[in-house]
Amino acid sequence: MSLSNKIDFAVVFKVVNANPNGDPLNGNRPRITYEGLGELSDVCLKRKIRNRLMEDKHGIFVQSDDNKMDDHASLRSRADAVLSGIKTPDEIVRKACATWLDVRAFGQLFAFKASGGKKGKAKGEEEMGDDKGVSIGIRGPVSVQSAFSRSRIDVTSTQITKSVSSEGDGTKRGSDTMGMKHRVDRGVYVFFGSMNPQLAVKTGFSNEDSAAIKSVLPRIFENDASSARPEGSMEVLKVVWWQHNCPSGQASSAKVHRSLTVNDTDDPANLLSFESGKGPADSAGNWPKPEIIDGV
Repeated sequence: MSLSNKIDFAVVFKVVNANPNGDPLNGNRPRITYEGLGELSDVCLKRKIRNRLMEDKHGIFVQSDDNKMDDHASLRSRADAVLSGIKTPDEIVRKACATWLDVRAFGQLFAFKASGGKKGKAKGEEEMGDDKGVSIGIRGPVSVQSAFSRSRIDVTSTQITKSVSSEGDGTKRGSDTMGMKHRVDRGVYVFFGSMNPQLAVKTGFSNEDSAAIKSVLPRIFENDASSARPEGSMEVLKVVWWQHNCPSGQASSAKVHRSLTVNDTDDPANLLSFESGKGPADSAGNWPKPEIIDGV
């Protein structure tokens, strides 16, 4: 049984003295918009969701190298172990979605090289065979937006010693001895997401799968500590979960997300506010009632 009703959600979290998502093209400084707002990419957030789902023993295709559930060294190896020998794209989609939760949730692109190195025809032109290459795209029903801070953030940069002398008599240091470390002093961030029942039919994403993601959202930063993100420096404050009463939704995701205002405050009582008639007390049935879940 695929997902019954449309779902929207929001996750509000706080960053204190941490680098939540460094930009590799900007010296690993925290991502920041031209308006000075802090940013976390959707790829970063989905990585954390995947990691928490792995801890709950769900099958995950895109696994991190430092937290793998199997011995496969690459995505190609993991895909071949499950999908080798399957000839048609539809069968590959069904098998991949049945095996990995992140595939049936977020989607995935599987690229198969033609034997002999020839470029294969586009998907749908011919049935996939051993002598043709093909790319099979799976469009997932779960979308996650990038996270942005509610106010402008301050970034502090500190020069550090990256390494010590490890060769010779110890009097010389390598060229990469000194480095920089960056942090966000403080920021309240929010990101939004949605689950689409129409797309869930194609991947088999179910109500149980949505419940699994719902259960990990309040703890996406647990077991995620590093030098850039020390324990306790990133904390989920609230998760807002809107479950509509029909597959098409009682309102568009844009309107539902816009009904929530997140205030840049440390006071939990004043953190969230809703448009009039669209908050937790709404019982008219013409708007999805938000469920508010505290972070762990």
